Amino acid sequence: MLSKIEAKYIQSLYHKKQRDALSLFIVEGVKGVDELLNSSFVVQKIFAVNEWAHPLMGKAPLIRVSEEELQKISGLQTANKVLAVAEQQNFVSQKPQKSSITLALDGIQDPGNMGTLIRIADWFGINTILASEDSVEVYNPKVIQSTMGSFIRVKVGYGNLSELLADAGIPVFGALLEGESVYNQSSITEGVLLIGNESKGIHAELLPYITSPIHIPRIGGAESLNAAVAAGILLSHLIKK
Repeated sequence: MLSKIEAKYIQSLYHKKQRDALSLFIVEGVKGVDELLNSSFVVQKIFAVNEWAHPLMGKAPLIRVSEEELQKISGLQTANKVLAVAEQQNFVSQKPQKSSITLALDGIQDPGNMGTLIRIADWFGINTILASEDSVEVYNPKVIQSTMGSFIRVKVGYGNLSELLADAGIPVFGALLEGESVYNQSSITEGVLLIGNESKGIHAELLPYITSPIHIPRIGGAESLNAAVAAGILLSHLIKK
């Protein structure tokens, strides 16, 4: 049974101010909660319908709710059997590491884009993302949902990209409208791929840190590509097995 106090408490976590104050976040759905329970994240509480079960559901207090009650506290159009509240893990930003590939995100503000970028990084084996301070937070419920569990494996740190990219010591590839065609670019084993804001691109103050401007040649008439789509295409050519 879901109390009014608990319902209000869950609903408050859809607001950034409350998430930050309590250092908590919400994960919804069977897939996301499965990944969460199998991770190092501390799960505070689980709200689930009677038909949901998991071998590790004993990791946190479980409250059984009706479908109507779950829908009341869900951020999804249609609630998916289970919702969990977990403690945030804050990753401290650091300069890109040598012998590894890092994704840097400049002003990514759409939650769906951010979540998809995290999922793309996970797909290509990138476990670190550096995001500018004006990028959407990783614990936004829409970001978490869009990652499809990849937030478990990919650490996202927020900081001043100018400071983080200065003297990086490894190539910094910038996704620009002009530059070397990614189709001519050799595969890499270390470097940073910098992706800019959905509408404004990469901020001017970061351009001096780009050592290798690259672009995706346009064949048709589209003016631009979605940031996550562009990152996926670029990484598929930069990282080759």
